[in-house]
Amino acid sequence: MFLKRRDFLAFLGATAGAATLTVWKKSDLMQPSPLATLGLGLDAGKAEAAIAHTVPFQPVQGTLPIPTDGIGQAATTAYRTFQVQDDVVLPPGFTYDVVATWGDRLGDSRVGYNNDFLALLETGPNQGLLTVNFEYVSPDVWMETYGAVIGESLPVAELKAALAVAGDRGINAFALSENDRTKSVVRAVCEAAMTDVGIGVMALERTPEGRWLRKPGSVDRRVTGLSGLTDGRYLKATGPAVAVFMKASKQGYDDRLGARIIGTCNNCAGGTTPWGTTFSAEENFQNFVPEAVHADGSAFDPSAAPFKIDTEDMLGLGNVFGLAGNKYGWMVEIDPTNPNDYGTKHTWLGRFRHEAIAVRAEAGKPLACYSGCDRRGGHLYKFVSTETVRNPQDKGNSRLFSQGMLYAAKFNPDGTGRWIALKPDTLVNPDLPSVHAGGMIPLPKRPDGGFFRATKDEEAIAFRQQFRTLGDLYTGSAIEQQGAILIDAHFAANAAGATCTARPEDADLRPDGTLFIAFTSGSPSSSDGSPDLRIFRGPDGKAYEHGWLMKLMEDGKDPAAMTFRWAMLAMGGEPAEGGAGFSNPDNLLFDAKGNLWMVTDMSSDKHNRAVPAGRLDKEGKPLSQSNLRGLFGNNSVWMIPTQGPQAGNAYLFGYGPMECEICGPWLSRDQKTLFLAVQHPGELNGTRRDMAQEIRFFALRTLSGEEFLQSRQVPIGSNWPGRAPNDPPKPAVIAVRRVDGGAIV
Repeated sequence: MFLKRRDFLAFLGATAGAATLTVWKKSDLMQPSPLATLGLGLDAGKAEAAIAHTVPFQPVQGTLPIPTDGIGQAATTAYRTFQVQDDVVLPPGFTYDVVATWGDRLGDSRVGYNNDFLALLETGPNQGLLTVNFEYVSPDVWMETYGAVIGESLPVAELKAALAVAGDRGINAFALSENDRTKSVVRAVCEAAMTDVGIGVMALERTPEGRWLRKPGSVDRRVTGLSGLTDGRYLKATGPAVAVFMKASKQGYDDRLGARIIGTCNNCAGGTTPWGTTFSAEENFQNFVPEAVHADGSAFDPSAAPFKIDTEDMLGLGNVFGLAGNKYGWMVEIDPTNPNDYGTKHTWLGRFRHEAIAVRAEAGKPLACYSGCDRRGGHLYKFVSTETVRNPQDKGNSRLFSQGMLYAAKFNPDGTGRWIALKPDTLVNPDLPSVHAGGMIPLPKRPDGGFFRATKDEEAIAFRQQFRTLGDLYTGSAIEQQGAILIDAHFAANAAGATCTARPEDADLRPDGTLFIAFTSGSPSSSDGSPDLRIFRGPDGKAYEHGWLMKLMEDGKDPAAMTFRWAMLAMGGEPAEGGAGFSNPDNLLFDAKGNLWMVTDMSSDKHNRAVPAGRLDKEGKPLSQSNLRGLFGNNSVWMIPTQGPQAGNAYLFGYGPMECEICGPWLSRDQKTLFLAVQHPGELNGTRRDMAQEIRFFALRTLSGEEFLQSRQVPIGSNWPGRAPNDPPKPAVIAVRRVDGGAIV
């Protein structure tokens, strides 16, 4: 069942014994594959020696057998029992330093919650500015630990009582009078939560011992979810959507702020530019404000997104503040070196659930930027500037985002594809619901605004017959119509026939212009959508949960090309089924030697979820791929060499604390420090009380597919990063280094 190493290397355009290989930029992303059988038939000592000879670290042993663990045929003994650690587990000879944790002072505010994307702009020897995204708050553990960490109390009991009365409809605090007690309670909690999302910039300095420490200075600052509400630090915007923001008469809600924008939220992944700025991606904005818009691009009333709390999110945080939903879901550019820069939202890049960005800036050519929409059924997008790049390092290049065109990708099953312009004269031609894994595609709803879910092919055909072009779906002057299309980019792209994909969570470029995209999960959603099964399917031709890597090559290597070629490799999953031993690959980077680094993004509720013998549920049916993810333990960090004798093999570098996601991998220029963001430890079970743990059982499989039962000790909740009994769990940024001070690779 194993994928062949040669297949993976051919996919990369590399060879196993190559002495040289194109060096990849930091921002490249990919997913691993099980690819080789190092260790099979060898005793553990010989296998470990072979690994140590060719890989720059001794791989960590994870929860299940993989081809590169150095254990081989002894797996059934070595994996019979397993103790999960509530810590960042690294190879021997490595350690980590905590750089910043939630609640630490930062500028005139604090370090936010759920740190995600990281980017270090090195400003001198052993000095740099670290930009950090803060995505969202995990409600239960955030409310539980807020008082202990922040030193302030929140009216949590009152809030829960009010939510219990409101029930499923939630609390429409926006409609309540200013002197209403419930509104005051909701506002107090939402202000605290919105302070904990957004962007942070912090100055760092490295000690002679190799530790990166905070060195607070004038550039340190926070951009929160409410920047501008009371402090005048509004965010700016460029591009056609500004015309919609500025309209005097709107079909829907008007926040009366014109082009000024209050804050940024759901800041997930991101990217950097050659001229030293950083991009922050507003991802799941639909949890904070209404996603749906009217035909003129104006927002639905804030009442459409009332305040609620579920197991993973606080929903409707923008409701009580009257935030306009059409101002969120953008890419935000910020200059870390400018203390007065609080961010610019470039609307030509489109409004959707952004995850990461790859910037291609070549002298004499248009600027091209790629970004994915991290939703089930989201699209891959490309922006191409009208003007050309003169000097890729010139900060003036930011002006190029003000004029251009946004395109969405159409993938053909034969490995070709084209870019569809999202503009008024583009023809309406949606794909049929029947080609999607979930049998549904959301399309713009007219005249009401918003969208409807087409579940029958006849509905999509009738839609195409009713509306000839995108201009028939959106209203206003020419620039306002273009702005409305960009504001409604996902649904406009659906209408235009762009391919629905499998949650593209990263998009990065090789120096030769080849784009790599990590697709995290191919499972369908009854509410959001699902991928096109002609492109995104598992080995059995059905929906596939565990993830892919795609490479995309523009025809003629031209950033402005309108056609491309693509290739796909499925790499997530169990080794016995052809996977590398992980699930849901997320952000990736390539180090200076061409090795691929990858982190995973499994949902917290799947971590270490028991898998009974026979792998059957209570009704005797086979467990779904999603519910088998408990086999993979905690979210983890991997490395795959792309040259030398072990090229194509996936090695486990480490895993994170309980119920966390590890995000934002970034290597220092000298390759001596790997920065990681550890997000939401203890997300579901909160603080680990008195070192609580329980034993769970897992039906594992050897590399050749024989089933055996593992007894696994699983901590309940987390005490990381303090690690003392009953310490509150806190998201934190860490810096990984070798104890001896050497390069990581």
